[in-house]
Amino acid sequence: MKDIIVIVGPTGVGKTKLSIELAKKLDGEIINGDSVSIYKNLDIGSAKPTKKEQSEIPHHLIDIRNVDEEYSVYDYQKDARRKIDEITSRNKRVIIVGGTGLYIKAALYNYEFSEGTTYNQYNKLSNEELYKRIKKINNNIDIHINNRKRLVRVLNKLENNEKITNHKDELLYNVKIIGLTTPRDILYKRINNRVDLMIKNNLLIEIQSLKDKYKNSKVLNSAIGYKEFYDYLFNDKKLDDVIDEIKKNSRHYAKRQYTFFNNQMNVVWFDTDFNNFNNTIDLVIDYINN
Repeated sequence: MKDIIVIVGPTGVGKTKLSIELAKKLDGEIINGDSVSIYKNLDIGSAKPTKKEQSEIPHHLIDIRNVDEEYSVYDYQKDARRKIDEITSRNKRVIIVGGTGLYIKAALYNYEFSEGTTYNQYNKLSNEELYKRIKKINNNIDIHINNRKRLVRVLNKLENNEKITNHKDELLYNVKIIGLTTPRDILYKRINNRVDLMIKNNLLIEIQSLKDKYKNSKVLNSAIGYKEFYDYLFNDKKLDDVIDEIKKNSRHYAKRQYTFFNNQMNVVWFDTDFNNFNNTIDLVIDYINN
């Protein structure tokens, strides 16, 4: 089995473009590793590969759920591993691309989840509220109230009755994990411009078409690029304020993505050459072939 190629990195750094070019050169097929692109009709706000891009190379695990359906990291783990088997059975190269680190790690590493496992960021809960929930479930857990990252992780485990083996850093496949990066000021400018382009490309029309789904959709109320519109649709929030909030949340998310990939995976990082993307492609190809 050929090494699985994994492309990670923050939002707006060129992952989709690289994945398509690599798939062309390596006779590959692409598995989506973005939790929002799983859903139908969330096209613009998720920066999903365009229909043209999807027609050039087979893409998997895109548009497989309606926005009012549940989909968990456990579901993704099963689906992604099944797709890996299918693609390799055709002697094609597997390329996984996306920014949802937990999904990608769950697919490739020795994670064991209980059926129905979900992962919640608990964005609306304070550290104190997280701490109280944990202690209510298991008062014997020793955890510091200021360590939000661990509070979130522990509460998820407790609420899911999740079993994760002690081998969760053990890879189940031969992989090469490629990270794309760029200086922070350039990245933030690209993120801001990307949000402006989404608005220009009729994100607002996409949002209006989903209005009736917001009340019952977990993804619409949690995904960056969509959740910010709730108060615009129902509470008279100004559009300019929504746009600013999307930009801010996207920048913060990019920071968290860097942290996750640096701490959780053995990533080899490449600077994206936006002026001549072929340079980036060539460097990555050399790494894959060596």
